[in-house]
Amino acid sequence: MGLWPLLILILILPGTIAVKEILMDTRLETADLKWTVYPENTWEEVSGLNEEMNTVRTYEICRPSEAGQNNWLRTSYIPRRGAQRVYVELKFTMRDCASMPNVGGSCKETFNLYYYESERDSASGRSPAWMENPYVKVDTVAADFTFPNKRAGRANAKTANLGPLTARGFYLAFQDVGACVGLMP
Repeated sequence: MGLWPLLILILILPGTIAVKEILMDTRLETADLKWTVYPENTWEEVSGLNEEMNTVRTYEICRPSEAGQNNWLRTSYIPRRGAQRVYVELKFTMRDCASMPNVGGSCKETFNLYYYESERDSASGRSPAWMENPYVKVDTVAADFTFPNKRAGRANAKTANLGPLTARGFYLAFQDVGACVGLMP
């Protein structure tokens, strides 16, 4: 799967002045991100090289032949630093369902993006519950480009808009429902 970053930008502060600030940038992270995975042993954190040959961390999952997938990945706590609106730049690769044998109707070419606001870093492996409510769904993210095998693929880039935010911080969560996706945090 391809390798690209997750970049969280900040944006609009109170008043009429717009300020751009980076809240989280994982593009050059080389150590484990240690995001929370539910259920265990679904999303896999791996190292790879980006186009500039820098070591980067990615999360990957590929279980399209198993029906009823509901696999979650949650970032660490992200303080919002006064931002009311946040833009998330996503980079990911997606495998083409038609190119995989024996996947039937369980294979998807999308994943869901959510966020959860919190006044403090209080999330655990069990809380908040791994479901749409208490998380706020941002989008069902679809790939513009898919690829037919595990070793090649053009990266997709999407920007998501979160807000208005009011708590001191938030978590991002990604839900896989049967895709073969590489998320480049």
